[in-house]
Amino acid sequence: MHVAPPLPVPSFLTTADGVRLAYRELGAGRPTVLLHGFSSTALINWVTPGHAAAVAATGRRVILPDLRGHGDSDRSHDPRAYPADVLTDDVFALLDHLGLADGDYDLGGYSLGARTSLRAVVRGARPGRLVVAGMGLAGVVHIRGHSFADVFTQVLDDAAPPAGTFAPASPQRRIADFVERIGADRTALRLALGTAVDTPEVELAGVVAPTLVVCGDRDDPDDARALADVLPHSTFATVKGDHISAANRSDALGVAIASFLTSLTGSTPGRAPGWS
Repeated sequence: MHVAPPLPVPSFLTTADGVRLAYRELGAGRPTVLLHGFSSTALINWVTPGHAAAVAATGRRVILPDLRGHGDSDRSHDPRAYPADVLTDDVFALLDHLGLADGDYDLGGYSLGARTSLRAVVRGARPGRLVVAGMGLAGVVHIRGHSFADVFTQVLDDAAPPAGTFAPASPQRRIADFVERIGADRTALRLALGTAVDTPEVELAGVVAPTLVVCGDRDDPDDARALADVLPHSTFATVKGDHISAANRSDALGVAIASFLTSLTGSTPGRAPGWS
């Protein structure tokens, strides 16, 4: 009988403003920090689908934080704990806590984790390589009014109806069901969503790290391709699935990330062969 390996236990750090953040580690070797998507957790986004294991198997120490307001990190209901761009501040706090020097680690994320990774780089983080998964140009340069933010606002608002009242198979229903199923904190999530800061295209054009932009082929590949076109050293790829299934129901995403991080050609702009 197959016995699943034990889940990595969390470690903790405390930020300058007193918030306790959880992070997990898997494997050994070159440090690789991966940030999960909005309303998810490190376990759900990276560990359970096998993505973290696929990356660790290439000889990497995979570091998986729970973002502020998510998972095992503090989920304060105090708006003062959620200033603008604080999730990016938390990335810098983690890098400092772990003693990761410029160029000696890689960084990436899915959806909110991807845009937060980009924010960290334009603010001065210097990973060797960067992974931007499940995110397109619109969600980076103008989050307000973006469908991503609108749908979550509808689900998380205090006046939001119960999950069962949203139309079956609608994005609102799928997100509301997910939030309820994992026991996420709706108030903390709403506050965390409000910390988002836009990144102008001119700042994206200054990203020097070789970057993988990857998304589901039924997500929004055109918008992801538009983001790849702005980033000067990007590789674009798709994996099968929509925004949710590409991350949670297949190991293809982890394989694509692992292939990029270990390839000798990841800094060459273009399309990665064999991943779509």
